[in-house]
Amino acid sequence: MTFRQDTDLIASIAACAHALADAARPATLAHFRADVDVASKEDGGFDPVTEGDRAAERAMRAVLAKLRPDDGILGEEFGTLDGSTGLTWVLDPIDGTRAYISGAPTWGVLVAVSDADGPILGLIDQPHIGERFFGGPNGAHVSGPGGERSMRTRAARPLSDATLMTTFPEVGTAEEGAAFARVAAQAKLTRYGLDCYAYALLALGQIDLVIEAQLQPYDIGGPMAVVQAAGGIVTDWTGGPAQHGGRVIAAANADIHAEALALLA
Repeated sequence: MTFRQDTDLIASIAACAHALADAARPATLAHFRADVDVASKEDGGFDPVTEGDRAAERAMRAVLAKLRPDDGILGEEFGTLDGSTGLTWVLDPIDGTRAYISGAPTWGVLVAVSDADGPILGLIDQPHIGERFFGGPNGAHVSGPGGERSMRTRAARPLSDATLMTTFPEVGTAEEGAAFARVAAQAKLTRYGLDCYAYALLALGQIDLVIEAQLQPYDIGGPMAVVQAAGGIVTDWTGGPAQHGGRVIAAANADIHAEALALLA
């Protein structure tokens, strides 16, 4: 039996994932739209980190120490902790720190639990809005101010009728930006700047594509689990595995995935 076939394990790690998000919510909100110090993790660039990021990851790691102490952890702020179970928790305490420090509610807490084949389940949590997008072997659902309901990605439509999102207009390198521009030129609508919330909208059936580059594993683990559970496809720009980050395309269905992939090549 694999991890994905073990119903008791799935229920247990799903409950743990929600517990992690519950712990991260107050830690992030305590510093949101507040006078918070912002540091940069890059020399010669701007890669912001705040006490909200660090506090949220500390809170999640404390929960894992109690509930799943033998699992591994890969977190953005505090690195890797080896485990012995074959499961690794992939944590991004605030995805979209630039939005966070600007007061925009499009950042999120990302949680995934992965085995060697990639994410088994995961979530995107937006504490300020109170929305949580969850995906796993039993499907995908959203809960929040509007109640709880299942999620399904959009049905196939031509790229000329599609909505495309990415975080940064420049996407990545000049070459990556040019590849993205080929897709954007064919799309009906292109929008920028939503970070992980774009993947939530994809799973919700609101948009058709998210294309990004230069991602880290913790940027894509949670979103990948949610989108796939809602019926979408997440790969790299060659159609290969995406859980390690890099160049990523998330698509609502196989048809639009293939159409966009051909333009990225």
